[in-house]
Amino acid sequence: MDGLLLIDKPSGWTSFDVVAKIRNKLGVKKVGHSGTLDPMATGLLILCVGKATKQIQEMIGFDKEYIAEITLGATTNTDDAEGEIKKSDISKLINLDDIETVLEKFRGEIEQVPPQFSAKKIKGQRAYAMARKGQEVKLEPVKITIHELELLNYQWPVLSIRVLSSKGTYIRALARDIGRELGCGAYLSALERTKIGPYNLSQAQQIADVTPEAPRFL
Repeated sequence: MDGLLLIDKPSGWTSFDVVAKIRNKLGVKKVGHSGTLDPMATGLLILCVGKATKQIQEMIGFDKEYIAEITLGATTNTDDAEGEIKKSDISKLINLDDIETVLEKFRGEIEQVPPQFSAKKIKGQRAYAMARKGQEVKLEPVKITIHELELLNYQWPVLSIRVLSSKGTYIRALARDIGRELGCGAYLSALERTKIGPYNLSQAQQIADVTPEAPRFL
């Protein structure tokens, strides 16, 4: 029981939920993943089983591709649809030219402030734990690279984009910052991870299809 399992994570599952389920199904103790997906998100999750857990650190560094749905005209405290939604005061109609102009600002190497509801640590405490208590969360910006940022569709208030980015990128934060630049606010309303390095979502299997008799390791 050694190898990589490519899983299409369903919405509502944490990455640890998937790890725990596969560990139980295969009867293997050593199972880890190569990069967290938020519970709301779907898509590619790579599980490393047995001796393949040695590859986790290498895979964490891979670039990742996402298809993101962003809702304009509102913000949330978590920067995604799981937070408290607050409608924005909008002074002008947002058109395609506005969006293309703003997207250009996020291509290449940029500095990004992680969401306050994130696993980043501040003096030993997780940012999300502090945020839940109503404490002030001040996170330093992190350098990331947006290799590709493509507009797929726009019909107010929903914007769809494809993002290929470096490790450490928060798509929630990207949605938040796009909304700020547009002056209308925004939050991430849906997210699917489609690639991790050379691995593609089309290669992934459903959790229910993983069996000890035929786990389909890569």
